[in-house]
Amino acid sequence: MHKEEFHLKFFMCVIQSRGLVRTPQSTGGEASTSSMLIQKPPPEIDNMKYLHATDDPDTVEGIPILKTEWIMTHEEHHAAKTLGIGKAIAVLTSGGDAQGMNAAVRAVVRVGIFTGARVFFVHEGYQGLVDGGDNIREATWESVSMMLQLGGTVIGSARCKDFREREGRLRAAHNLVKRGITNLCVIGGDGSLTGADTFRSEWSDLLSDLQKAGKITAEEATKSSYLNIVGLVGSIDNDFCGTDMTIGTDSALHRIIEIVDAITTTAQSHQRTFVLEVMGRHCGYLALVTSLSCGADWVFIPECPPDDDWEEHLCRRLSETRTRGSRLNIIIVAEGAIDKTGKPITSEDIKNLVVKRLGYDTRVTVLGHVQRGGTPSAFDRILGSRMGVEAVMALLEGTPDTPACVVSLSGNQAVRLPLMECVQMTKDVTKAMNDRKFDEAMKLRGRSFMNNWEVYKLLAHVRPPVSKSSIHTVAVMNVGAPAAGMNAAVRSTVRIGLIQGNRVLVVHDGFEGLAKGQIEEAGWSYVGGWTGQGGSKLGTKRTLPKKSFEQISANITKFNIQGLVIIGGFEAYTGGLELMEGRKLFDELCIPFVVIPATVSNNVPGSDFSVGADTALNTICTTCDRIKQSAAGTKRRVFIIETMGGYCGYLATMAGLAAGADAAYIFEEPFTIRDLQANVEHLVHKMKTTVKRGLVLRNEKCNENYTTDFIFNLYSEEGKGIFDSRKNVLGHMQQGGSPTPFDRNFATKMGAKAMNWMSGKIKESYRNGRIFANTPDSGCVLGMRKRALVFQPVTELKEQTDFDHRIPKEQWWLKLRPILKILAKYEIDLDTSEHAHLEHISRKRSGEASI
Repeated sequence: MHKEEFHLKFFMCVIQSRGLVRTPQSTGGEASTSSMLIQKPPPEIDNMKYLHATDDPDTVEGIPILKTEWIMTHEEHHAAKTLGIGKAIAVLTSGGDAQGMNAAVRAVVRVGIFTGARVFFVHEGYQGLVDGGDNIREATWESVSMMLQLGGTVIGSARCKDFREREGRLRAAHNLVKRGITNLCVIGGDGSLTGADTFRSEWSDLLSDLQKAGKITAEEATKSSYLNIVGLVGSIDNDFCGTDMTIGTDSALHRIIEIVDAITTTAQSHQRTFVLEVMGRHCGYLALVTSLSCGADWVFIPECPPDDDWEEHLCRRLSETRTRGSRLNIIIVAEGAIDKTGKPITSEDIKNLVVKRLGYDTRVTVLGHVQRGGTPSAFDRILGSRMGVEAVMALLEGTPDTPACVVSLSGNQAVRLPLMECVQMTKDVTKAMNDRKFDEAMKLRGRSFMNNWEVYKLLAHVRPPVSKSSIHTVAVMNVGAPAAGMNAAVRSTVRIGLIQGNRVLVVHDGFEGLAKGQIEEAGWSYVGGWTGQGGSKLGTKRTLPKKSFEQISANITKFNIQGLVIIGGFEAYTGGLELMEGRKLFDELCIPFVVIPATVSNNVPGSDFSVGADTALNTICTTCDRIKQSAAGTKRRVFIIETMGGYCGYLATMAGLAAGADAAYIFEEPFTIRDLQANVEHLVHKMKTTVKRGLVLRNEKCNENYTTDFIFNLYSEEGKGIFDSRKNVLGHMQQGGSPTPFDRNFATKMGAKAMNWMSGKIKESYRNGRIFANTPDSGCVLGMRKRALVFQPVTELKEQTDFDHRIPKEQWWLKLRPILKILAKYEIDLDTSEHAHLEHISRKRSGEASI
């Protein structure tokens, strides 16, 4: 028997999610599909992901199991594909629209159909649910095509007074029962989700009333005895507790930053002050992150009103900024901004104050509903898609005892939280603000929100010391290929260093510049305006330090460098490893250093995300959207797009998920000519449907033989007479452009955290009148791991690194590839063992990423 056949027969997945396993009957004999009983696994193996059968499986990875052979045959491996048979799911969008809702709707529809369930659109939100008729229509695979890149919600949303009354909910229940729908996915804000939970809690009584009135039969009532509810939070304000990001928030930030960048140029020309009002009646997230992303002089948010003397403080801050040579001032105001007495602080109030006290030419821009519009960002498309998949699995796994849950994001992990716990905490924030308990409101927003606020206060409100004597000397440099967001990281690092009283040096051209002495001191104004600039202002090269240890050591001594912040990609990481090795030969290299991952390839070990990858991803998505438009117009056309990334398939995979690609070829998932042929056949079949176009992504180094030209020629030949093929190599445009809000914010907080760590590590390494750091933890990579930012010694990461191919051995995003294939309508197995399980919000918040 082949190894693959052996594993297929004895491969046991979904123990944790399904509890469906088979065991030979007590009468003995070989296990077969017809002679097996379905039962729960024993508790000893309840948390296992896989179980490979052995001749005498007494233990598996040290865990004792029963003598009975617990196996799952080929049929159960396809459990996800039959999970929805006989079930129906309805999906609706309610409340304010948000970019990315369509991605969630598309995922719910396609994954629902994949599982065998019937899926229904509910048009116009709860109003459509109440009115019924054509508002509730069955969805098909093709009906969600070309939705991914559209803003708003294609199925419509509406405020509904009828659903707030029991009579309206009774009509809604009748409409669902008559269609056999017992699973409801609601995409909206806290009001919409609260309404859904009320609907669920009343469900039994509603059915009873309908049956008594003769509107439904006893059989229909029995078949629809309980209603499963799963919520997805769609809100540009990011005002829902329990999730790091709501669907639409990142796209809204894109719209805001586009406008801020445009305003900055005209403000500089005329030396103006601009007051920008952004949405956020009860939540200041948009305003706060915007201020970090554009380096604003001041931000007003409802959770933390300014001190009583804020007018004087604000004017002093603006004046100091101009004195340092800045030609503009930017003030961000959330629409719900208030002072400590609860009195609103309006944009006009701030404008009048600045004009009256300082005489500056001041203009107000109220962004309004432009923040809700436009194309969803790559982040929101992927977030919506992931949440949609998770929502379907949560619905189909639901039981009468399962509480209504909301699918949320924690770090890069999808988690399920009890819906009403999240709603209650969201209401608690509003109550705390109404009661003037602003410190409590900030804490309830979560650690991530508080850390954003702390970094903002440091960068905008704390003056650097006027003393000329510095505590320590820290150097900052860029290494490797340029990545958008590098400059934001440098700015944050420099300014936090100055605030701490350090002398901060900047090194031009990476390790090569460090060896040649291309080093200068940076003051506060040196990095002014850097946040929104792409590329690397310091210059960056791929040169590694090993060959120049002697010169580097000499310059470390010459400039009295006591710590090094290295911002870059895989070369920054390998350069750090070389510095650790060099410590054996040169004592001067025994200084603390930290690597901040910054590369479009997202291939630095020790971090799930790298600065610059989000910007590259959005660049690819924008190009793919335009290409799909072209293909949709010409019909029967397939585009093959080559992305960057070296051997790392992150960009190809995530762009494929965000752009709705039919396939994404990557190095980490080897493919053969048979796979290529299967993809061609899939596209041939697709051309017979109403969706007559194709999009295929190829990572630049996925296979040395199956090149972009080879795949293009193969598709052209095999598709002859059925479809035309075109190819595009995106090239270095993926490294350019202004950084996205995510990259700006991520880089700013990484720089701040790195410098805080550096100051502590230098003090820790101070002995006998000098800095001497030779422990493994004095040379680290700062990276995001699941739900937290952590410092990891570079030497410990060696075991996790494939140096030949410049990638980590394990990469979290590979688990998302089945979603890409399912959404492209491939018949594959979905490993449901990785799906989220219900947590409680208090537990989730304690593990939040500290960023």
